Amino acid sequence: MSRIEKALEKASQLRNSVQPVSIARKPQNIPRLQSGNSNARTITIDAGNLLLKALTEPHSPVSEQYRKLKSSLVRLTNEDRFRNMLMVTSAMAGEGKSLTAANLAISMAQEYDLTVLLIDADLRRPSIHGYLGFEQGIGLSDCLQDNIDIGEAIVKTDISKLSLISAGREVAKPLELFASNRMQEMMAEIKHRYKDRYVIIDTPPLLPFAETRSLAQMVDGIVLVIHEGVTARENVAEAQEILKGCPILGVVLNDSTEVTTENSYYNKYYTR
Repeated sequence: MSRIEKALEKASQLRNSVQPVSIARKPQNIPRLQSGNSNARTITIDAGNLLLKALTEPHSPVSEQYRKLKSSLVRLTNEDRFRNMLMVTSAMAGEGKSLTAANLAISMAQEYDLTVLLIDADLRRPSIHGYLGFEQGIGLSDCLQDNIDIGEAIVKTDISKLSLISAGREVAKPLELFASNRMQEMMAEIKHRYKDRYVIIDTPPLLPFAETRSLAQMVDGIVLVIHEGVTARENVAEAQEILKGCPILGVVLNDSTEVTTENSYYNKYYTR
């Protein structure tokens, strides 16, 4: 039985017997940035957001799991060549994919020799800016619709090796943007223009929205997030079927109920 199948089996067994830990909620009162050239913006990540365990509790069991996930992904993406473009997704909404993407990006950027660009590609329900505590300016959707150079959308952070691209303004039909030649050209440009850094992309969930399926064909690797005790086995099996032929690097079992010696809960991951 593969690691993914084991993860599915565990999620199925615990779905009706575990009281799930509540999923992260977006912080309120996001600070407003001063106006100015977008490529000159630098934001301070909200260190008061306790959901960003990789930043606020670096020695916690949860942060240790993110470091293990990071180490596995670094190994898997450097086996034959540097595969730098990764996406984080889930079968359905509310499974913790955005929070996983944010913590993974922070954990990677804390490494001495890794740099990271975190992109919020969930144009339907963007949340990266909410978790990190900044107001959206020019973002991905603006670059796609208005032919703005992607460099204009990059926001620097007080973690020197972490930069961000927010989702941008609301879009009526995200699928059309994701399926466009402009999207393919932009993803190729990001991959090669920033070829010395990891690109972590937070996407919409797979089952409700078709645009994520298009993006899965453009990336080097996929991390699938499963919320233990919540995700239905059939939903994850369908997501796995959709991603057949795509480079799935691992599955994150979020809100795992496995207990450490310190009697605290932590994320658990499986990689193939």
